[in-house]
Amino acid sequence: MTWSTRQVAELAGTTLKTVRHYHRLGLLEEPERSPSGYKRYDVRHLVRLMGVRRLTDLGVPLSDIPSVAAADERSTEILRALDDELAANIERQQRMRRQLAAVLEDGASLDLPADFGAAASLPRAQQDLLVAYSSVFTPTAMSVIRDQYARPRDGIAEEFEQLPADAPEDERRRLAGHLAAEVRAQRADHSFITDLDAASRRNGALTRSVVTQALVEFYNGAQLGVLRHLHALLEQNEADQADQASVADLAVEGDERGELYRSGDAHPQRVTPGATG
Repeated sequence: MTWSTRQVAELAGTTLKTVRHYHRLGLLEEPERSPSGYKRYDVRHLVRLMGVRRLTDLGVPLSDIPSVAAADERSTEILRALDDELAANIERQQRMRRQLAAVLEDGASLDLPADFGAAASLPRAQQDLLVAYSSVFTPTAMSVIRDQYARPRDGIAEEFEQLPADAPEDERRRLAGHLAAEVRAQRADHSFITDLDAASRRNGALTRSVVTQALVEFYNGAQLGVLRHLHALLEQNEADQADQASVADLAVEGDERGELYRSGDAHPQRVTPGATG
C-alpha cells in the first residue's frame, strides 16, 4: 500500500508544500514513482516525515534535524541549546504576563517602564521622563528611582510636579531648599546616583545627552529653575564639607607636629621625612 504526496502529507499532519520542501533539503528521501510518474510513499516515508515534523514542532532548526535524528555527537549539544532558548523564552513570556497583569489589574500605564505602576498617577511629562531614563540607566539605578516613586508622595514633591511655568523666583528657591535635604539623603543611601557613568549602561556622553534633553523637554522653565537652584545648593554643600574636612586635617596635623616637638623627636629644620638633623 502506497500513498500520493498529498495523502502522506495529510497523514503526517502537514502540507504538500512542506513535503516538497523537505525533499529539496534532503530531509526526506524521494520515493519511487508509479509507471504514470506519480510519487508513491510507503510507511517508511510516513514515519520519517512524522519524525521530522515532531522535531520542528520542538523547535529544532531544519539544518540540525539530521544530527538530532541520527543522535550523533552534536545531538545533545543541540537539544541543550534549544532547552536554554526555551527557558529564556518562558521567562520573557512570564515577565510579559506580569506586566500585562499590572496594566489590567492595577491600572499601570503601558507607556511606563516595567514595574513602575506606582508612577501611573504622575503627570504625563514625568512619566515620559522615566521612559527616557530607562533607555540609559542600569536596572539597579532604575530600581532606586522606582522605589522613590513607590513611597508616599509628600507635599513638596507634588508642589514641584505642579509648579507653573511662571512661578516666582522666591518660590523656586524655596522648593529647591526643601528638595536639597531629600536629595542629600538619597545620595547618602545610594552614592552611585551622583555619578552618571556608574548609573548608566551607555557611554557617559550619550547618557548626559538623554538626561539633558529629557529635562529640558519635559520640565517647564520654573521647574528647571528649581533644579538649577538645587544643583547650586548641593555644590555649595559639598564645597563646605570639603573645607571642613581640610580644616580638620590641618588641626590633626598640627596636633601631631606639636606632640613630636614636645617629645624631642622632631626639629624645626627637619622638613623631609627620614632626613637627619
